[in-house]
Amino acid sequence: MSRSVGVVVPAYRPDVTRLSQYVRALDDRLAPAELRIELDDPAPGDDSEALADLPATVHVAERRRGKGAAVTDGFQALGTDILVFADADGSTPADSIADVIAPVESGEFDLAAGSRRHPEATVESHQKVLRRFLGDGFAWLARRLLGPNLYDYQCGAKAVSANFWARLRRHLYEPGFAWDIELIAVAGALGGRIAEVPVVWEDQPESTVDPVSDTISMFTGLLSARHRANVVRGSRLHSLLASRATHTPLIERGGS
Repeated sequence: MSRSVGVVVPAYRPDVTRLSQYVRALDDRLAPAELRIELDDPAPGDDSEALADLPATVHVAERRRGKGAAVTDGFQALGTDILVFADADGSTPADSIADVIAPVESGEFDLAAGSRRHPEATVESHQKVLRRFLGDGFAWLARRLLGPNLYDYQCGAKAVSANFWARLRRHLYEPGFAWDIELIAVAGALGGRIAEVPVVWEDQPESTVDPVSDTISMFTGLLSARHRANVVRGSRLHSLLASRATHTPLIERGGS
């Protein structure tokens, strides 16, 4: 029996032409039951009007929530069996998004992560040297600090079953780019079956990721993700530290 698919595309001040082309490609290739754009802090001139004709629901937040918060809000709004997100810059083409969905759709895996660093991935254009160096170093460190051993934790293409999302969501706190890392760390701590899927990937130089400041934020997020995973595993020390914290899970923070 086929399982319904819902796709979320988080976007902050996007290139409207590129985003429109990508959303149409996702709709044509995946034929999702639901396709949702989570648009943060639209630019003057209102990007949402330019996106109105797309085969997607456009939810506008007047502030910048961050990628993790936007995807979480989008997933919470979906009513499908499989929840998918794809970054708005279109670095991962629709055919590769379909490849990421397949392991979850088969029922063999709870979560699938696209991977541009997998040996079988096809990288059509590389990042600038600094971004590539920082990204490779970050992935190396993440493999040593987190349970799941992947080549790539941050590729903007992931799919998760709705049933597993119901277990994951209350453990997610990171509103920004570190959300991907936390998602995988917590999934591993919960005993989730994780597939790493090689993708075709093309760097988009207009990406909103800042190679320095966001790498620092993601390093902090990596330590937080390791802590959250240890809480889920039942570590007494980490559970004690968590009991003294005042952080609120993303699902309780509200959207716009």
